[in-house]
Amino acid sequence: KDIEYVYSEFYNKLEIARFDSNLGKFVGYTEYGVKQANYWNSNPSEISGRKAQRETVCLHNIGIWYGNP
Repeated sequence: KDIEYVYSEFYNKLEIARFDSNLGKFVGYTEYGVKQANYWNSNPSEISGRKAQRETVCLHNIGIWYGNP
């Protein structure tokens, strides 16, 4: 449960929006990022796809980071 998947969108070295698997939604950090986050959050397939990335990427590779005895 302590594994977190974070996906960030950047423009011109500035983070505009971020998806956090613990929150389960996008959060915008600029005016444009807030608009994009609202758009992405209104799309259920986008949210479910990002949530699935935690299972696919993070949980699949956890043995590599913590090692298998």
